[in-house]
Amino acid sequence: MVDIVDAPQVTDIFLTKLYNRIKPSLAFKARDKDEFEEWKRNLKSKIRELLGEFPKPAPLNPQLLSAEETDRFIREKWLIQSEEDCYVPLYLLIPKDAKGKKPAILCAHGHGPYGKDPVAGVHFNDPERKAEIARRNYNYGEQMAKAGFVTVAPDWRSFGERIAYQNPYPERDICNVHFIQHLILGRTLLGSNIFDGMRVIDFLLTRKEVDPERIGCMGLSFGGTMTTYLALLDDRIKAADIICYATTTKHYAISRPNFCGSQIVPFLYKYADVPDVIAAIAPKPLLIESGASDTCFWIHSAMKAHETISRAYKVSGHPENLWIEIFPGVHGFSGRLAFQFFKKFLGS
Repeated sequence: MVDIVDAPQVTDIFLTKLYNRIKPSLAFKARDKDEFEEWKRNLKSKIRELLGEFPKPAPLNPQLLSAEETDRFIREKWLIQSEEDCYVPLYLLIPKDAKGKKPAILCAHGHGPYGKDPVAGVHFNDPERKAEIARRNYNYGEQMAKAGFVTVAPDWRSFGERIAYQNPYPERDICNVHFIQHLILGRTLLGSNIFDGMRVIDFLLTRKEVDPERIGCMGLSFGGTMTTYLALLDDRIKAADIICYATTTKHYAISRPNFCGSQIVPFLYKYADVPDVIAAIAPKPLLIESGASDTCFWIHSAMKAHETISRAYKVSGHPENLWIEIFPGVHGFSGRLAFQFFKKFLGS
């Protein structure tokens, strides 16, 4: 008797074979710097097209909601307007020794119910929130502020305060619901979040503490997705740390369903794999952190991605701008190289 999972009518079998037939037309193949620059321009243009049209920016209208002083930094909570009828809550962490203009880092949160809060070190003494921070070393926004950087941690659409900390569709991943709803309305969820990220940088540049020439970005997991696309598409970002996101389409989307609607660029694999997208960030300074025991983005797929990205940085003429850290840990922020990396490329 034939096992149903091996039967030819099973959709998963079709999808695996379809994946095997597709040869992404903009996969990285450049052999010299000129070919690299042409390839990068073409891939950036295609990704920008696939993400859909960005909305018209609204005036930021920043509103200060609260301020808290710690021994090392001031944590301010702000609400800014991104587009018409759309608002982004964020934490801004300002080192108390901020004299003159400082480098700043956009710290993107990953997939989880608390959004920006753990990244900014906010836990309200809730044991579950504190455990989440400890498990992932998740308060990198707070850690970077203590190291002397101005940091900003926004809530992305589908997370944190932007869903009032609750899922109105408890039987479904709200990212998937919002992804479909954005598509129905002619938008993409990831494109809309990238737009919000660019507006957060607009807000950063209004701050007297921030040096506009020294902006960085970092993020774990879905935060790594956001960091990838923001670093690729926004030239104001001068250095980036992608944490536990380097992977391949086959691993995260075909072999196992390790994805959600918040991370999807429609039709991407027709043109490029995830390592190609990350590779196009070259020659911008980039740190990639991959956990040897990460069960979300497995190390074998990360190392395959590292190969493509390393070749791109070499061809771009700046292999020294790529730092790769494989750390002995799980799906979280290592912190072993990040401080040194940002101090080198953004200054302290």
